[in-house]
Amino acid sequence: MLLPEAMSVDLPMFSRLRRAIALSKQHQQDQAQQIKTWQEIVQLAPVGFLQVDGENQLLWCNQQAQKLLRIHPNWRQGHTQLLIALVRSYELDQLIEQTRIAQQPQVQEWLFYPFSQDAEEIGDRLGVTLRGYSCLLPDGDIGVFLENRQPLVNLTQSRNQWVSDLAHELRTPLTSIQLVVEMLQGRLDSSWNQRLERVLHEINRLIQLVKDWLELSLMEVAPSEHLSCKPLNLSALIHSVWQTLEPIANQKQLTLNYSGPDNLLVEADETRLYRVFLNIFDNSIRYSPRDSQIYAVVTPLMPKTSDLVQRSPVASPVASPVASPVASTVQIDIIDAGSGFTEADLSSVFDRFYRADSSRTKQAILGKNISNNGNSLPMNTGTGLGLAIVKQIVEAHGGSISAQNHPEIGGAWLKIWLPKVSLSAK
Repeated sequence: MLLPEAMSVDLPMFSRLRRAIALSKQHQQDQAQQIKTWQEIVQLAPVGFLQVDGENQLLWCNQQAQKLLRIHPNWRQGHTQLLIALVRSYELDQLIEQTRIAQQPQVQEWLFYPFSQDAEEIGDRLGVTLRGYSCLLPDGDIGVFLENRQPLVNLTQSRNQWVSDLAHELRTPLTSIQLVVEMLQGRLDSSWNQRLERVLHEINRLIQLVKDWLELSLMEVAPSEHLSCKPLNLSALIHSVWQTLEPIANQKQLTLNYSGPDNLLVEADETRLYRVFLNIFDNSIRYSPRDSQIYAVVTPLMPKTSDLVQRSPVASPVASPVASPVASTVQIDIIDAGSGFTEADLSSVFDRFYRADSSRTKQAILGKNISNNGNSLPMNTGTGLGLAIVKQIVEAHGGSISAQNHPEIGGAWLKIWLPKVSLSAK
């Protein structure tokens, strides 16, 4: 008699359990359908996407990623294999590893050369510029979106070549016009002198623009071939550049606050490196308020800490650390007290023909071209190529440069890293 009573009690529970199981199965089917739908969308996306597990085994990738990375067509989802075995790309592997270490998304751009065992194909293969955006996924997986930047690179190279050809064609006629105007200055009456001065100023600006562009093109094609490197005293070079610009700086009562060793030698091309500091100090002087300081802080970095040291000079004089003869890299911080860069401009300050935001530009002062030891000063020419040239020269020396706003002073903060550094005995 107890069995029917027990069954009468359990039947509603069994019914609810069956209903819950049915709902769970339906939910799983819905989720599976959603996953399938999203995979189909990602599969047809114009950007590449791949997913690796915690052991860097490729779990899944879409058609675009398979095409960009030249993954063998026989590979299929479910055939777990190490990514490095399928794609011989150190940069991609590093991007994934950096994402694991930092536990946050990373971005990296590199030139990818597809792997091939055919000797003839290796000689004919062309690199593809890729940009990878990584992201963290559940269960320790990493996802990477891949963007093919090669069409943009080709377009930029084509544009630059066109402008370089135009610059070559303009150089001779501009020089001829300059000579004619200079000759007329001594032969016409004084009422025409002011007009001729304005014409000559614009001609000089165009000539400087042509020179700047040709300089960029030259450094871009074969940077190391156009460098004549020798050991240079970095402190002496910085002070030499400042002395050249000092007449302009004195008009606004600006001073240089230098901090760093006086015996630091860097293996560099003197003329090119002079141009780097010339362009940077020129910008700093133009955008600094009156009665302020421009800081130049030179810090030798040890081999083990070269990638870690990020010094932050403050408004007061900074004492440099004790230098060591084993320093392999030098960090140079140049800071002004101006309004700094806007957030929108920070990503473009090293682009060609970049012009500063009007709020920063309006602080610029008027100046004149000065020369020192054959180095022409592009003061206030407004070509928009100054920092682009700086970046090209620094990278040609194997260094790097970045721009940001100083957190305490508020002005522009340019950081330069140069290799091949040593300390002289004196």
